Amino acid sequence: MTHIALPEPDHATIARRSDIVAGLSAAIGADRVISDEDGRRAYETDALTAYRRMPLAVVLPRSTEEVASVLRYCNREGIKVIPRGAGTSLAGGALPAEDAVVVCVTKLNRVIDIDYENRTARVETGITNLAISAAVSERGYFYAPDPSSQLACTLAGNIAMNSGGAHCLKYGVTTNNVLGVRMVLMDGEIVEIGGPHLDAPGYDLLALIVGSEGQFGIVTEATVRILRSAEGARPMLMGFPSAESAGAAVSAIIGAGIIPVAIEYMDKPAIHVCESFSKAGYPMDVEALLIIEVEGSEIEIADLLERIVAITKPFNPQSVKISQSAAESARIWRGRKSAFGALGRISEYYCMDGTIPLGRLPEVLGRISEICALQQLRVANIFHAGDGNLHPLILYDANDPDQSSKAEIAGAEILKLCVEVGGCLTGEHGVGIEKRDLMRVQFSDKDLALQMSIKTMFDPQWLLNPAKVFPLDGRPPIAAAAA
Repeated sequence: MTHIALPEPDHATIARRSDIVAGLSAAIGADRVISDEDGRRAYETDALTAYRRMPLAVVLPRSTEEVASVLRYCNREGIKVIPRGAGTSLAGGALPAEDAVVVCVTKLNRVIDIDYENRTARVETGITNLAISAAVSERGYFYAPDPSSQLACTLAGNIAMNSGGAHCLKYGVTTNNVLGVRMVLMDGEIVEIGGPHLDAPGYDLLALIVGSEGQFGIVTEATVRILRSAEGARPMLMGFPSAESAGAAVSAIIGAGIIPVAIEYMDKPAIHVCESFSKAGYPMDVEALLIIEVEGSEIEIADLLERIVAITKPFNPQSVKISQSAAESARIWRGRKSAFGALGRISEYYCMDGTIPLGRLPEVLGRISEICALQQLRVANIFHAGDGNLHPLILYDANDPDQSSKAEIAGAEILKLCVEVGGCLTGEHGVGIEKRDLMRVQFSDKDLALQMSIKTMFDPQWLLNPAKVFPLDGRPPIAAAAA
């Protein structure tokens, strides 16, 4: 994969690398700076591994004040900065540049305070997603967003990309569960936005920050909403004869006013790979599988599952299996959560991320198959069906330049399709470099100019996460924002 344009680095900055490393060491301490080649190579890519760039240096701050010190120095010296969490971005959002310093927040991983009375937790953003729930689970609470990478991904990345997850159908994505942030601006100023309350006075700046992909500042702390765990929960497996019938069943469930905790979709290729990997008990003779989970008391669970079975009957499910134990439920979800890794055992894949209106799901699934077939590529579909967040996995041989090119062509066509039917380019992976050049498919020049002007207000020199999100059109970004 090579079609995504990356800007030429500033060779004058690269020539100053020794001086910059010395300056960073003075700002934060030499033990916080990685400057050797082997150490920097660990940060040369994120989960979009087709693109790699060796960073100028990497810093590992341990406090908000250390982040501020680094940004203050870089701002003064005109050095680009790449914010990074765990590097699980699938859209190249954390791809470094040869003339940029990576600021990695993984050492900022403390739980600062838990307020059970007001159901909030204040944490540093280098903490992993799953660790937030682990910190409050003994008291019967949890943090709702649960991306598949939650064991590794950090809250910093979740905030940057507005991550979702399987159980966000009912509880919302990151923006619905973050109440406040502490953020360092590019000039080193530390600001507090929002806080431990449901609604902050003034403009809703928090809505700008969540999903801003490291373009405005580096978020070092966050106040998040913690929720009381339900009395019980139970998943059900429903197998269907076609993608279209499964998609229609999803629309019918939501249309009937039932909001399960999760509705996850797998097609036949994904079912077989995930079952081989996890032994979850998935039906092997169906074309499409839904994992539908509901929660509540035993009476509520039984009633909801009975209603869902009745609603989906017109769509001819070939198999219906309700989990009978906690162990069986865990196996069902382990298969879904490990799906990307399981598919990675058999083939390289290009993971897409777009959203569509639920009513168009059957049509879109059929057209995705047509798009990939036209490029002579296979596709496996695994996604959050309940909220229309699609994750088609285009299978290809990374060692074959022709297949790599075809995979990117198919991916772009799928994302254009999402916009065409009334959806958008991204659900939770962000724009990064992957979708940057498709932004004009969704936004007019005036739309983009307005967005870029907001970026300029937060980061006047455009030093934060450069060459991401906004199309490279040959104009300096600041001039483009003013046009």
